[in-house]
Amino acid sequence: MPELLLRCNWEENFMSFAKTLASCTLAAATLCAPGLRAEELDVTAVAGHPPVFLWVNTLSESYIPAVNAALEGTDYSISWTEAYGGTLAKVGGEMEAMEDGLAQVGIVSSLFEPSLLSLQNVSYVTPFGSPDVDLVLSTVDGMHDEIPAMRKLWEDLDLEYLGGGFGLEDYLLMTTFPVESLADLEGRKINAPGPAVNWLKDTGAVGVSGNLTTYYNDIQSGVAEGVIVFPTAAAAAKLFEVAPYVTRVHFGAQFAGGIVAKKSWFDEQDPVVQDALHAAAETFAADYRSGLETRVTAAFKAMEEGGAKITELSEDERSVWANSLPNIAMDWAKDLDGKGLPGTMVLTTYMTHLKEAGVELPRDWSAE
Repeated sequence: MPELLLRCNWEENFMSFAKTLASCTLAAATLCAPGLRAEELDVTAVAGHPPVFLWVNTLSESYIPAVNAALEGTDYSISWTEAYGGTLAKVGGEMEAMEDGLAQVGIVSSLFEPSLLSLQNVSYVTPFGSPDVDLVLSTVDGMHDEIPAMRKLWEDLDLEYLGGGFGLEDYLLMTTFPVESLADLEGRKINAPGPAVNWLKDTGAVGVSGNLTTYYNDIQSGVAEGVIVFPTAAAAAKLFEVAPYVTRVHFGAQFAGGIVAKKSWFDEQDPVVQDALHAAAETFAADYRSGLETRVTAAFKAMEEGGAKITELSEDERSVWANSLPNIAMDWAKDLDGKGLPGTMVLTTYMTHLKEAGVELPRDWSAE
């Protein structure tokens, strides 16, 4: 009898051991299975503007989820830290944050870097281009692959251009007085952001540099009598309260920047991660442009309901304005040529793409 009990206990213990061994083997196999033991990367995404701006909102709600989705089932995942609205970098300071290693991915506005990212600002020196945001952004974005020097400007700053070109919708004119012709601007002081001051050269108007934080007070106090601005910003700032005459001049949509990664960090990543970061930029671009279209429609509605008087500048007057300007684009291009950059090539390529897309240009800046 004792021998029987001993045998039963031994068999029971052996079966328990076998079950435990099988469980451990299964667990080990599960942990070692491809894609199930993901390496987690810590990545900080930076933007100087707060999420109320569409490009930041889209980075957070479209780009980052798209990267995560692309990495599902791979050996990698990302733990994101999102630093927006001055928490890590002020507007225009995103490059420095990445340079210092504080962030690995971010939104960088080429608009604020006219010297370092000069070639990317081609749309700002070619006013009266296309009002089609999708066309302008996709054109400049694609030119990064056509003209290596454009991508190299980013790389020289230790940045990898991922794509996702973002920008601003068709600029217009808001004034304290009605505008039916270029002659109506004679002697008038008009606020304009940095490069857009050139859109007033030799027109009789007086360009006054400003930005979204100063426009309302400048017009209200008489420092300026109008402003060149884009609709969504105009509506948000309620500029129609002080400049109720809204003239759709169709200066054109503008490329303002894109999504970048710190290149020295990016180059160290597995191709799976690199591909995910690049591919998600396409999702960002599509969602950004769709969201912008919705916001522009809402902006015009808000301005109209706020008492704005919205009119269109005639094509004839638009042509008069465009041809009254000095060739700011060719001056820009030749200046860059002299610095060893393909300014003329970028200008010609951009104009060619717009014409091939069927855009009717009142002035071909590359043909002079």
